[in-house]
Amino acid sequence: MEADYNLQKYLSFVTTAEHGSFTRAAEILNYSQSSISRMIGDLEREWGLTLLERKGQSVKPTSDGMKLLPYAERLVAEFQTLQNEVSQLNGLGSGLIRIATFSSVAAQWLPNIIKEFKKHYPNIEYELLIGDYPEIEQWVLEGRADCGFNILPSKGCDSIFMEDDEFVVVIPLDHPLAGEERFPLKALKDYPFMLLGKGEKSEIRNIPEIRVLDLDVKLTTLDDYAIMSMVESGLGISILPRLILKRNPYKIAIKSLEEPVYRKIGLTVRDKNTMSFAMRKFVEYLGYR
Repeated sequence: MEADYNLQKYLSFVTTAEHGSFTRAAEILNYSQSSISRMIGDLEREWGLTLLERKGQSVKPTSDGMKLLPYAERLVAEFQTLQNEVSQLNGLGSGLIRIATFSSVAAQWLPNIIKEFKKHYPNIEYELLIGDYPEIEQWVLEGRADCGFNILPSKGCDSIFMEDDEFVVVIPLDHPLAGEERFPLKALKDYPFMLLGKGEKSEIRNIPEIRVLDLDVKLTTLDDYAIMSMVESGLGISILPRLILKRNPYKIAIKSLEEPVYRKIGLTVRDKNTMSFAMRKFVEYLGYR
């Protein structure tokens, strides 16, 4: 009984730190907010440390909390793996799959994937972690996520290729090159450019054919929808992955480059030989053998 309560304390700490909110952690774990606060308080008294810094309605780990968080995450991950293996012995009546992914896969692929998988395993629960490429890889390697949809190649993870995603140019409908079948590569530097990513670390900047160009970058953001809106308003052009543009609500023109460029999307796992039963069934459904 004591061991089970300790696991609940660790789970409360991990979930609250991850979401930055006692309220959100309580919703996810199906506890009252006071119960979450009490369990974390018990943990802090037990360890003689302050784990979370409370600021109004939000919380974040202290420096001590940050040091201990990875250990608590691994402990919780191993316990969840144990629960999934018990589910295997009971015919996969329940289980949890934690999926790390970037936003376009979460919006465009996962709804149908989960919908179809639930037809076979209706009681499986899912947790989505949305992040950038390095975060996704780190979450998989640390065991915080059971699998990740990420850009290949992936260092240190087992992976399976899923799809080539083309980088395309997005321009206003009244752009001078809107009537062209393909967008000339060298013309990218002739117009104000909206850059998706983190400056020099932007994925677009790392495309060899584009890296050599002196782009006239006027805006840098991680929000692809903001870029589409800016382009629609005639403020410039951009390059986005085609996957992002599915069900695109904006009035913009989409053009392939004269020499198409792609990113490779794959599914990654820490070790295909140590996956939980629920995870094995999930990747088998996706075609991972």
